[in-house]
Amino acid sequence: MNLNLRNAIISNINGNDESQIRDTIVDAISSGEEKMLPGLGVLFELMWKKSSPEQQEQIIHNIKESLN
Repeated sequence: MNLNLRNAIISNINGNDESQIRDTIVDAISSGEEKMLPGLGVLFELMWKKSSPEQQEQIIHNIKESLN
């Protein structure tokens, strides 16, 4: 069976409204389960690809600040 995890994750949230997407993200983070990390990674990838260079720089800055 050839399962494309990225496509499965996108398919699972495709059509969700903003509130449902927020709930998905909050639930994934609050659960603390490592099995949720790939899904968050796919969401990050989608966001990154749609971000302008300026937004990407802000994301990088926010991540760096979060590490301190």
